[in-house]
Amino acid sequence: MREPLPFAAPDISALAKTLSREIGALETSPGHVQLLNILARAAGHRNYQALKAQHEAGERLAAPATVEPVDHRIVERTARYFDAAGKLASWPSKVSQQRLCLWVMWSRLPAGTELNERQISERLKAEHLFGDPAILRRDMVGIDLLSRTDDGAVYLRRERRPPPEALALIRRTSA
Repeated sequence: MREPLPFAAPDISALAKTLSREIGALETSPGHVQLLNILARAAGHRNYQALKAQHEAGERLAAPATVEPVDHRIVERTARYFDAAGKLASWPSKVSQQRLCLWVMWSRLPAGTELNERQISERLKAEHLFGDPAILRRDMVGIDLLSRTDDGAVYLRRERRPPPEALALIRRTSA
């Protein structure tokens, strides 16, 4: 079964002129494939295959993007560690929840900005209430959310895509 392929020409006068010129230049009547290519060129495409490829790409882009599943239970459980203002109130005991909390802290650091140890500690202090920016700093370096020089003088946020649960928690604690 053939799928219909929509055809549109921005200027019908130019379409008619191109069709007349291309068909007039042929020695015999055009075959099916020749006629498809003539129509595609008259509409501004390189050939029929280019017209078809553009249509298929448009359909793929119009299709809804796949959404990664989110474990809302862990997001809800981890959100309990944040106060109403979105500050991290206490440090979770479960590693999976610690990682999600670190992603939230990561999201609140400036991208592409080198910070010294004092600056990064001040920014982290402003985002949590239990008074231990060192644990946050070390763990963020440990899971590769931050890079630091060997002497610990310069820190830089590593740009990565957060996992779906982290994105959901970031949105929830930022609201």
